Amino acid sequence: MTCPRLIATDLDGTALRTDGTISSRTAAAFARVEKSGGTLVFVTGRPPRWMHSVAGTVGHCGLAICANGALVYDLHTERIVESHLIAPDVLEECVARLRRDVPGLTFSVEYEGDFAHEAAYALGGWDSREVSCGREVGTAALTSLPCAKLLAAHPAMDPDELVRVALEVVGDIVTPTHSSGRALLEMSAYGVTKATALATLAEERGIKPAEVVAFGDMPNDLPMLSWAGTSYAVANAHPDVLAAVDHVTAANNDDGVAVVLEDLF
Repeated sequence: MTCPRLIATDLDGTALRTDGTISSRTAAAFARVEKSGGTLVFVTGRPPRWMHSVAGTVGHCGLAICANGALVYDLHTERIVESHLIAPDVLEECVARLRRDVPGLTFSVEYEGDFAHEAAYALGGWDSREVSCGREVGTAALTSLPCAKLLAAHPAMDPDELVRVALEVVGDIVTPTHSSGRALLEMSAYGVTKATALATLAEERGIKPAEVVAFGDMPNDLPMLSWAGTSYAVANAHPDVLAAVDHVTAANNDDGVAVVLEDLF
């Protein structure tokens, strides 16, 4: 294929190694994309405040789509340039419905530059780095401000089953998904996904889906992978992702994204 105009890649579990680092090989492959005139976009579930180390690795170049499409982040200035937030009334309704229909859930909220959680919310795994900076608040305070992402953790449910139930309960007011490998539900504003933000960014640059190559590993990547003209999963990806993509590359710990980029560029 000819050189794609835009490369969109997830970070955790895809371009990043399991320890959260970007290998020198992958960093060099990213640099090759930009040197060749391509556009590189990181499309992640991460909040912007987790992007500083990534920004440094890529020389503070380009844009990142954060919080599953809710926030667009300029890596040069390290500032949010676009937001698609869940309104407080929707947050309140969403939490009320889920508490009623899915006993055992506890909640946290990702604001534009802050994180808050209920006292019972167990920090661990995907959000363990929030232990030192998250604010403990009551439910009323938690839902009182617009947010980029509402999170709900369950102590025992299967992650895929949790998303399936959430789609039935609140899928008409928010967009549920998961990306952590544990029962941690991630909800964005209704209709907001990695694909919607990426499509807007591409359209602003006159780039068509057929000119985009995307990489991912988890269900929150599926909308982006479906939208892109060419899609890749890393070998360690979720079964639903492996079944949906055009191609499979090596695992994240084996620089699977770099393997493809070195061939394309």
